[in-house]
Amino acid sequence: MDAAADVIDDETLMQRWASGDMTAFEHLYGRHRGRLYRFLLRQLRDPALTDELFQDIWQRVIAARQGWKPEAAFTTWLYRIAHNRLNDHWRAQKHRPAAPSDAEVRTAHLVDPDDPERQLSQFEQRRQLQRALDELPEDQREVLLLRLEQELSLEEIGRITGAGRETVKSRLRYAMDKLRARLNP
Repeated sequence: MDAAADVIDDETLMQRWASGDMTAFEHLYGRHRGRLYRFLLRQLRDPALTDELFQDIWQRVIAARQGWKPEAAFTTWLYRIAHNRLNDHWRAQKHRPAAPSDAEVRTAHLVDPDDPERQLSQFEQRRQLQRALDELPEDQREVLLLRLEQELSLEEIGRITGAGRETVKSRLRYAMDKLRARLNP
């Protein structure tokens, strides 16, 4: 099933897994783990917390497998679970965590085998982008990350966030405008 699983869509794999095919779950997990983890890490900026929420989301997927219905794409369903879990976390925290106070010191001590100038330039670009993302309102940042990093459609993002297509489109446009203004002064 390994080579054949690459051409099987997520919904079929989910149905097979709900019927007891453990290999189907392994393929689903393999397809989505990296992208989901990166999405969470970009939102949380804390690897330990990201690990915790990542595991919790997959546990919720496992717990809900028998009741899953192919009413939406598996990806939409998975990211809706992630969206809800993130909302639960933020409600509990009442704020976004600040960057660690020793972030500058940590990054200064990184050993890099590549050309230091090139690495510094890339690091600065990533840092500027992360700062610009951090300045976005939470709803705009989430829509932007779901669109650009997860490559989801406006309709899928709307189903995940509970917002209408036009609201998603507006949030995405505002987020892009703010990023352009911040990164290209």
